[in-house]
Amino acid sequence: MDVRDFDFDLPAELIAQEPAANRAAARLLHLDRETGSIAHTTISALPDLLRAGDLVVVNNTKVFPARLIGRRVPSGGSVECLLLCQVGTEVEPRSDGGGTEVVWQALVHPGQKLKPGARLVFEGSAYVLHGEILERRFFGRRLVRLWTENGSPVDEAIDAIGHVPLPPYIKRGDRPDDRDRYQTMFARARGSIAAPTAGLHFTPALVDALAARGVERTEITLHVGYGTFQPVRVDRVEDHRLHAEEFEISEAAARAIDAALEARRRVIAVGTTTTRTLEAAAAATGRVAPQRGSTALFIHPGFAFKVVGGLLTNFHLPRSSLLMLVSAFAGRERVLSAYHAAIAERYRFYSYGDAMLIT
Repeated sequence: MDVRDFDFDLPAELIAQEPAANRAAARLLHLDRETGSIAHTTISALPDLLRAGDLVVVNNTKVFPARLIGRRVPSGGSVECLLLCQVGTEVEPRSDGGGTEVVWQALVHPGQKLKPGARLVFEGSAYVLHGEILERRFFGRRLVRLWTENGSPVDEAIDAIGHVPLPPYIKRGDRPDDRDRYQTMFARARGSIAAPTAGLHFTPALVDALAARGVERTEITLHVGYGTFQPVRVDRVEDHRLHAEEFEISEAAARAIDAALEARRRVIAVGTTTTRTLEAAAAATGRVAPQRGSTALFIHPGFAFKVVGGLLTNFHLPRSSLLMLVSAFAGRERVLSAYHAAIAERYRFYSYGDAMLIT
């Protein structure tokens, strides 16, 4: 399948740069994947669009402030570091008396000037975080060793001085309010560099309304990595590969999901991250067991879904793996038709944008 088959033209002014005034204000496009019919409503109507007995599954990952802005040592030139995943911890104390060192895989800028051995420093009001480039990796990545000046935990310093890693299509710097707004109400398990954005629309009032409707809810965890922004660099869809991401499904979540499947009740995935986790977990047996692991599952048209019977998702980038997943679930032509309808109705797109329900 040609990647160009997943292209569409999106006016730049429809790319949401700010969150809605409140989470309940999001618009909702409802697509019937059997008939192709489209309806326009708001996220507050979600309980009316689901059935008693449906099981809504959300991703409870928590975004951490993974973007560090600092300077090079000794030149003082500016440097930026996007932490991608922790790859190791050196538990022995440093020879200079410092605390634990933590090794991260990261994207750094300016990459060409930051060779192995380059030193970095990131400063806040209460923390000073030091870094050293250890080695180069593929696609501009580096291994970076981090440690604090006063020996305090590195994660504590990152949380204090880091910046919210807003997606590259949001053309502004992060603000303090993004720390709350770029986080779902379910966020508990720290580890993502991007929000599972379909979950951003939920409020306690919406959760209560779903429960009153008889809709059940459970949580899984998938830590969203840089792969969510990873461009598709190939011409054939089937040649694309995703980076692995860590996930966890608890015993309680597995029981709830399997009970729904056994009773032929719908499992409604909130977001593409939840969808990939559920389908990866069920790939071998068609059932979901408690487990912890990683997945690089790439869902594209032709994929046979074993778990997910409904999908709540935001609107995605042209030619992206996320758009391909949605197209696998509802059909490419119907999804692109729905996208064209959303553009005509001036929906807001991407992370801080509006939502789409497919049942």
